[in-house]
This record gives sequence, C-alpha cells and structure tokens, in this order.
Amino acid sequence: MPVSADSKQVPRRGFGLYVHWPFCVSKCPYCDFNSHVREQVDAARWQAAYLRELDHYAAAGIGQGETITSIFFGGGTPSLMSPQMAAAILDRIAHHWTVSPDVEVTLEANPNSAEAGKFATFASAGVNRLSIGVQSFRAEALKFLGRAHDADEARRAIAAAQKAVPRYSFDLIYGRPGQSEADWRTELTEALALAGDHLSLYTLTIEPNTGFAGAVARGVLMPMTADAQAALYDVTQEIMEQAGMPAYEISNHARPSSEGLAGGESRHNLVYWRSGDYIGIGPGAHGRIHRDGHWAGTTTRRKPEAWLEQVEADGHGRESETPVSASERAEEALMMGLRLAEGVYAANFHAATGLSLDDVVPQDRSAPLVKAGLLERTPEKIVATKDGRAVLDGLLAKLLA
Repeated sequence: MPVSADSKQVPRRGFGLYVHWPFCVSKCPYCDFNSHVREQVDAARWQAAYLRELDHYAAAGIGQGETITSIFFGGGTPSLMSPQMAAAILDRIAHHWTVSPDVEVTLEANPNSAEAGKFATFASAGVNRLSIGVQSFRAEALKFLGRAHDADEARRAIAAAQKAVPRYSFDLIYGRPGQSEADWRTELTEALALAGDHLSLYTLTIEPNTGFAGAVARGVLMPMTADAQAALYDVTQEIMEQAGMPAYEISNHARPSSEGLAGGESRHNLVYWRSGDYIGIGPGAHGRIHRDGHWAGTTTRRKPEAWLEQVEADGHGRESETPVSASERAEEALMMGLRLAEGVYAANFHAATGLSLDDVVPQDRSAPLVKAGLLERTPEKIVATKDGRAVLDGLLAKLLA
C-alpha cells in the first residue's frame, strides 16, 4: 500500500484491559487457546476472583493516569458467563480507572442459540461489540472444525448481534483440506452479505498440542499446502478489497469510515499491534504494563483452578512479572506493528520503546527491502507493503538482523 498523505496524523496507541474466561462447552481440534471444559463453574467464586484481581492491579497503581480505551472479554467462550458477571466486572473497572466515553467493550461469543439469546442482556451490561466464532457456513466444515453450532444458528446469532449492539464481527477459517477456490469465493461472498464493519479471516494452521496436530501425526489428516493456502489468501484480499473491506491487519478486515480511516477496526487488538499498555486478568492472561518507569510483561496462572485458588489466597493470580528491555520492546513493536497496513509510526515506536526507529532500523538495512517492494519508508513511519506482509517472517528477520 502507498504511504498515505495523512501519515503525520499519528493514531493513538490506546490502553486496554483483557479479561480471560477459560471455559468452553467443548474443545475444538484446531484450538491452542487456554480453554477448558468443566461440568460446573462456581459463578460467585469466579466473579469475586475477577473483582479481586482488578482491585490488586488498581492498588498497585497500574494504569493510573491512563484512560482505558478498550475492554475485551476473551476465552474460552465468555458468552458462557452471565451478563450480570460482565456488568460487575465493568463496574469495578470504571470504579478504579478512567474509562473513555467511547470505550470499546468486546465480548467473544459462540453462535449457539442459548448464548445468542443473551446478547441483548450483555448489551445492557455494557458490551457494545460482539465477536462471534462462526468459522464456517458449511455443515461439513463445521463438523470438521468441531463446532457445536450449525449454519442456521450462525445466521441467527449474527442477526441477534445486529439488533443488540452497534458493532459486531465474526470469524471464518479457510484453507481447510480439500477446500477449492470456487467454494471459498462462494462462502466468503455469502459471509459479506451478513457482515457488519469487521471480519476476521484466518487460514487454518496446525498448532502443537491440538487435536489436529495429533491427527496429522497419525497420518489421518493432510493439511492444505502452504502454496495452496497462499493462493486462497490472495483470493481473500481480492474479494475483500472489492467489497470495500480491505485488510488493515494480515487476517483482519474492516470497513473504512468516510474520512478514509478503518472505522470498523478492533480497537482492542490495535492496542496490541500499536504496542500500547494493557492489563490482563484471568487464567493465562498476559499483560504489558509500566511499573516504576519500566516496561514489564505479566502472565497469570494458566490452569483455571490454580489461578482461582491463588487469587483467593494472594489477591492476584500472577505467575510472573518480567522486565522487558527497550530492545525487546522494539522487536515486539516491529513484529506487531508491521502486521498493520498502516505500519509502524516513528512517534508511537518511540513512545513504546524510548528508542528511535531510525536507530533500531537503519536506513541502509531497510533500503534493499524498499527497493524490492517489500517496505515503504518515510520520516513518519515504516510500512510493510502488501507483498511484504505476505512474507513478513522473512522480512522481519532481515530488519532485525
């Protein structure tokens, strides 16, 4: 993409708060997230634990003086929690921190009818954006992916989201074994007819320690080749650009606003990609926070029961808090920021790292990549082109050499 004329208008990095709900109805074979199946969950204990961990971060002064721009309930399947619990968490956040008047509050949800029936109540609790795990509108694909809903439920859930909240998104997974270009074109076109201002479109990857990884090891599953997935990725970009929903990040597409900015972007994920601060609470949650003038990375206990017991004993479920050096932060900023179509702004890079973008990525190192059409660079920012984002791992290896 060409560097825009308004590149001097540096976007805000934001300050986010992530809440992890670790429970699911079933474990999907492609999923490597921290999700667990439990027959029963003590809702009162869990609500008290979330509130106590929030109290802990507030008492430690984390985020004081900042304005929270996004709150994200992720999982797992947070639409399994009660709307009353979500409301209590949001109330406690507002009690401890300054919350932006236009804060984005996202809740991940499955399309199952019972969960979709709660969308309006979640909206009353303060949720204003839903992210729905549709994954496919094909019956055979949903069965292959281990999903607990059918295509009609997915469509009804999207309709319910349209009525309940001002913004919604849903996910699709493509690049499945045996999937043809023609079938993907048809499915994506059908999806666009249901889309709001955002779509997340992921190629199927075989992650370690998942059901699919075991199937591949046993020789009962043959993944699509990388070249075939790349061809479908190109098809995806073509269709989405023609539909007016270009990629603002490698796997995420949004409708631009009338001012030319991607108004449908996930503001919470932009906090990550723009190297903003964020607090993570709940089992297995990660954070990037300022403490005593220095960056630190936080992680919490991954197993739900271990996290819950530690919060009840210590007031937090933190497993580690590790200093993050300026050079580590710089590497993160480039790895995350170059995923974005907007690239990495020099001003944001300095705010996140304390370092100069020119010092970390000297002109003589980036010049060959610019000449090859993989990068574009101005005094304001550095951008991976469309071709550069398609080979981002290799591009980063050269930039960070």
